[in-house]
Parts: sequence; structure tokens; C-alpha cells
Amino acid sequence: MTDLHNRFRTLDKVSAPNLWYDIEERALAMQPTRRRNSWVLVVVTLLLVLALGGAVLVGSGIIKLPVLVDASATPSATADASADAGPVWTATGDMVEPTGATATLLLNGMVLVTGGSGPIPDSPLATTELYDPNTGTWTATGNTIEVGFNRTATLLSDGTVLVAGGGSASGPLTSAELYDPISGSWSATGHMVEGHGGHLATRLRNGTVLVAGGGLIASLATAELYDPDTETWTATGDMVEVRALATITLLRDGRVLVAGGQSFGVGRAELYDPDTGTWTATASMLAGRIGHTAVLLSDGTVLVAGGYTYDSTGNNPTILTSAELYDPISETWTATGSMIEARNGHVTTLLSDGTVLVAGGQDISGNLTSAELYDPIRGTWTATAGMIGARYGHTATRLNGTVLVTGGGPASAEVYNPGSGT
Repeated sequence: MTDLHNRFRTLDKVSAPNLWYDIEERALAMQPTRRRNSWVLVVVTLLLVLALGGAVLVGSGIIKLPVLVDASATPSATADASADAGPVWTATGDMVEPTGATATLLLNGMVLVTGGSGPIPDSPLATTELYDPNTGTWTATGNTIEVGFNRTATLLSDGTVLVAGGGSASGPLTSAELYDPISGSWSATGHMVEGHGGHLATRLRNGTVLVAGGGLIASLATAELYDPDTETWTATGDMVEVRALATITLLRDGRVLVAGGQSFGVGRAELYDPDTGTWTATASMLAGRIGHTAVLLSDGTVLVAGGYTYDSTGNNPTILTSAELYDPISETWTATGSMIEARNGHVTTLLSDGTVLVAGGQDISGNLTSAELYDPIRGTWTATAGMIGARYGHTATRLNGTVLVTGGGPASAEVYNPGSGT
């Protein structure tokens, strides 16, 4: 204390005696706390000794404690079981009608299902309904103005849905209409330049909708554009091939890939350039395909899978297991792993982890319940949980991590959950 006293006396412009006395008073004020801390230390030491002694007695078996937790179901085991939960299909509420030809995910998270056939064969439906993922229930919404087969439904930038064309007893339809999710009603919009049924449709990056091909008695090569601002259709360049029931994919660079389908050359493919309004042939697929699927992968390539093809004479259809990838940069096709099962009329969905779900469809024995996953990194397919009902010509809509499947046979809908691992 004397040394500390002398040091404070040497400080410049500081009243050393006053500072020293202040320090001494603070030190005296802290002495009771030190005494209390000493007692606390003694008590803690005694408790520690007692705890260690008790642990020794329990470990030696002299003292036995009751078992309060079932050792067979520890929290860690429960957590591991949850983490290992695998993929599963779960039935959701039955649809108002047993089938739907189109399914569109709305901006509000609901799914709009339109069209399809009723219980009477070849009787197209005007009814439409909404699926609520939060409740798993379906509710009817406004009926379409027109009824027809093979119509297309496209979500527009403002949240409305454009339904166009389709086949009818009198021929392909030119009519189109808009669904308003706010009012739940349909209203007519401009007529197409030409009737289309079994055609292709996709929304371009500028908000317009491209419709191409189709036809009932004869396939078409014509294409046209719908402008949502003016609600009018204008013709654009004709496709290189006439085709129906092909696949259409919007690429990352804004071009559109159309591949396969019912055409003179079922393996041929072509590209649409929105900037020029023209179509150009690109490399043909490795196999001719009808009833196949196409999906844009995370890396910008396009996966095409399944479908059926004919032999060199145009007869003897064969359902395919093969799959291939289209590279928009090199404009080439390369083979990738084949599916486990041959199928056509199936659905394909890109999942949030980058894998691809393929479900249902048809093979030579009939409609399928089976499903499988494509891994784009390995280029391989693995089986996943099968659907509850066998489906062909159904729809698939990716929700928030799950996939809703509707139509294609069963009146019920079901949801695929890939599990906690994806």
C-alpha cells in the first residue's frame, strides 16, 4: 500500500492525498464483499464435495435413482429418426371432379385445376377447382366459358391464367379466356389466329405467351403470340416441323426448345428466337419420342425422358426407358442414365435440391404407380416411394418443397414429400 501511495503522489496535476484517501475508502468499502465471497467459496466447495460423494455412492450401487426416461426412446434417437425420414406420398382431399387436364400454381400459393373429362367418356369438363396446400382441401371455382380437350393453361405476369385453344367435336378451338384469382371468375379474351388443340404454350420473358403446333386431324406448324396488355393474338414464324404433343421448354437465354412429338420426324428438335420471331432446326434427339417429358435443370441443360417411339416402318411402338440431355450452348444431345422403368404419359418435376422426380405414366402392362429420382450430378436414377394410385396423363405441381399430383385416373390427389434429406 505504501508503494502504491508513493506512486500516486508523483502524478502530475493530481491531488495525491485526496486520490489516495479515495482509494483507501473504496478498498475499505470492498472488504465486506471479500468476506462474503470467502463464505460463498466455502459453501460452494462443500456442495461440490457432497456432489462428488453422491456420484460415487450412485456409481457403486449403494444409492439407486429411479429411471425417469425410457432408454429405448432417447431424444437423440428421436432426432435421428426424424432426420432419416424418407420420401412418402400422402393422400389429400378428393377433387370435386375426378380429373383435370391442367394444373397451375397461382401467385397466392393455390393450385388451379381445369378441364379434363368427366365420368362420361369423351365429355370435356367446364368445371375448375382450387387446391389449398395449407388445408389439403379442394373447392370449386368459376366454370370456363368453353369446354375442350387438350387446352393449355399459362400463368401470366399479373397473376391471371390464360386458357387457350383445345379440341372439340367441331374441330380445334380458337377461343381463349382468362381466370381472375381474386374474383374466381372467367372472362373471354381475344381469339387466336388459328384453332389449336394438343398444342404447346409457354410464357416468354417479355410476358407474352407463345402457342405453337397442335391440331386434331392434321398437325400444325403455325405459331402465334398472345399480348396480355392488348389481349390480342398475332402470328409469328412457323415451326420447321408440323407437330403435336411435343415438349416445350423456355431456356435461360430466352429461346424456346421444342422437341419430339407427333410429327414427320419424331426425334427432331427446333429453337424459337423471340427477338427474330423465327424457328431454326437444332440437333435431333438420340431417339424419336412421343409422350415424353422435358424439364430445365439447374445448370441450364434440358432433361428429356421416356415416351414411346416407332420402328423404321412407322409401326410397332416401343415404350422407352432412355433419357438424354440437351445443351443449349453447344446445341447437342448426349445420353444420360436410363430410367428404371419404361414409361410414357408420366410427369416430371424439378425438386428444390436439383434432383428430378418422375412419377406414374404407362407401360405395356398399364398405368403405373412407380416413381424414381434422377440425380443430375451422377446421371443416374434411383427408385423412390410409389404413388398411392396408378396414374397416366396426370399433372404435377411443385409446391413449397413438395409435389402435388392430380388426375390421370383416381379421383383423389396426392402429395409427394421428398423427406427431410432434400
